[in-house]
Amino acid sequence: MTEHLETGMQGEEMACSYLKGLGYKILERNWQFGKNEIDIVALDGEILVIAEVKTRNSAYFMAAEAAVTKQKQRLLIRAANVYVQKKNFSAEIRFDIISVYPQSKGEKISHIKDAFYPLL
Repeated sequence: MTEHLETGMQGEEMACSYLKGLGYKILERNWQFGKNEIDIVALDGEILVIAEVKTRNSAYFMAAEAAVTKQKQRLLIRAANVYVQKKNFSAEIRFDIISVYPQSKGEKISHIKDAFYPLL
């Protein structure tokens, strides 16, 4: 496995632990629909959270959350719509971005709730 895939898996594991520590219930990890993938699907109380995890060794070149482009947002929204239909969810949905920096003097996790909204 390549180093960047290992780093990504490590970041997703750290993000799940972080969310569990906040009381979230993890429903799915790496849920796929075609070529689209949702890193983490969780419940924050009654709210369905679609979380995109970005892991970086540093923010020197670009903050991790900046890598969630408009195109990536559209893909996440599309995958979330399919997930909600397949699972017959009627809860409020929130899109979060979790940035993980595992090498930053221990670890640093940044969690942006409501990072973006689906356009009508």
